[in-house]
Amino acid sequence: MDGWLPSIFEDLFNDSRLADVSTFGSTLPAVNIKETADDFLVEVAVPGKKKEDFNIELDQNVLTISSEEKSENEESSDDGRYSRKEFNYTAFKRAFTLPETVEQEKIKATYDNGVLSIQVPKREESKQKPKRMIAVS
Repeated sequence: MDGWLPSIFEDLFNDSRLADVSTFGSTLPAVNIKETADDFLVEVAVPGKKKEDFNIELDQNVLTISSEEKSENEESSDDGRYSRKEFNYTAFKRAFTLPETVEQEKIKATYDNGVLSIQVPKREESKQKPKRMIAVS
């Protein structure tokens, strides 16, 4: 019953121009996609990471964002009475199909305060032109 709410919102707000084509992993970070007149902005909530932890690839029109982290912690007492070893593995992969109307060469990514932001500019011809009046002669 816990999983029904996200799927309802995904169905309601799914934008086919930036369709999510694959996901996997134990945890999927929250993603916001905003569209302005000039670009799309993809924001991924991934606190506690470094910018080096991300792989961002563009293949054809598919933008893929991924991260993988493995760690191992070992703890034991000096007298040997207890020992604990923990493994931690976190990974995610999100892929988005970009519209044909974006400038693929001008995509930029930044990471600040736990948010990975990817700016995907639109081509000039795809931007909405302001309304103008046409005089009748």
